[in-house]
Amino acid sequence: MEEEMQQIQAHTEFVVQFLVENGSKIISALIIVGIGWFFSGWLKGFLLKRFEKRNLDPTLSRFFAGSARVMILAIGLTFAVAKFYNIAPLIAGLGAIAFGATLAIQGPISNYGAGLAIILTRPFVVHDTILVQGQYGVVHEVSLGVTRLITEDNEVITIPNKLIMGEIFTNSRACRIVEATLSIPADADAQRACQVMTEAIGSIEGVAGDPAPMIGIDEFREGTIRIGYRYWLPTERYHALRFQVNGAIDAAFRAAGIPLAIPPYEVRMRGPESKA
Repeated sequence: MEEEMQQIQAHTEFVVQFLVENGSKIISALIIVGIGWFFSGWLKGFLLKRFEKRNLDPTLSRFFAGSARVMILAIGLTFAVAKFYNIAPLIAGLGAIAFGATLAIQGPISNYGAGLAIILTRPFVVHDTILVQGQYGVVHEVSLGVTRLITEDNEVITIPNKLIMGEIFTNSRACRIVEATLSIPADADAQRACQVMTEAIGSIEGVAGDPAPMIGIDEFREGTIRIGYRYWLPTERYHALRFQVNGAIDAAFRAAGIPLAIPPYEVRMRGPESKA
């Protein structure tokens, strides 16, 4: 028990002595870190407001404002550490560590490089609709490492940036295209059917007017006329509006007395196999 008390007393004396000898350094280091933290936060908010007034793209605004804050914090921490140690060897050591780390984390680094390319070249921006790696969604955030999409169901799709740059992707801005066909009998009035479809699609509020819907005869096949139609819908309401359009087309066809073609079926009868 006495030995433990002596150890506690020795540790206490060491801490007290350290605080007495380095108290001013500790206080000044904390002040430097606090000033860096406060100033970096203020600078980030200031830059975001300035960028917003100048209508700068939100992705670039966040990138530049976030980078400025990280730089200020790094400078503050460097000066704080310099109060206790000579930072020249530390910086050299960090450089060596960083060089070795690049070999171990090539995956994340490639994501960061691709993210930087996306931010600078801006092939798409926040609120655009993109199709990439088989995933459709509205761009919600572009960071250095990943790009996040939001679907109509509020699902968040996170895609590493290295899977976007260098790949083929589609940017349809705020809308998403619907392309479909339906068939009517060959003896039906195709022009009347196209007119009815045009009116039905145009009656749904939310269908994009620019570009305008396109309806026409797609092809003739097996005693039927196939009507093709294309129109654009806001990505955030894609499925809901598509179902409304389909319902409007069905109701309009029924009211106009235009039947849909029944796909032809071929039935073959096979007789009993002959016995050897």
